[in-house]
Amino acid sequence: MTGTIFAQQTVEQVAEKLAQEQLDAYNKRDIDAFVAPYAENVKVYKFPNELMYEGKTTMYDTYGRMFARTPDLHCRLVNRIVMGNTVIDQEEVTISKKDPPMNAIAIYKIKDGKIAEVYFIQ
Repeated sequence: MTGTIFAQQTVEQVAEKLAQEQLDAYNKRDIDAFVAPYAENVKVYKFPNELMYEGKTTMYDTYGRMFARTPDLHCRLVNRIVMGNTVIDQEEVTISKKDPPMNAIAIYKIKDGKIAEVYFIQ
């Protein structure tokens, strides 16, 4: 029983670390650090199952352009739930200081030590 609990904690610690790494890089608009926690074939969905895009290269291009054109971009973590290999973040995202922040939920699924799937609810 102790081994199982320890293994779950380890999975959860890795999952939370990856989610936090990408969030910190997002707020710094550091594209290289942002994509580092993601799997090469990451799949990004609009919840529940609408595939928006697949692959780290597409993510790099998409977020790289967004980081370049949104100097006010900032994501404030409101709440985080970690269970097993899944992280659920409730977020307030500021695109421009002149507009109110938008509320979003991001669900990260970790596989083989990388973020393999992301689901967005907005």
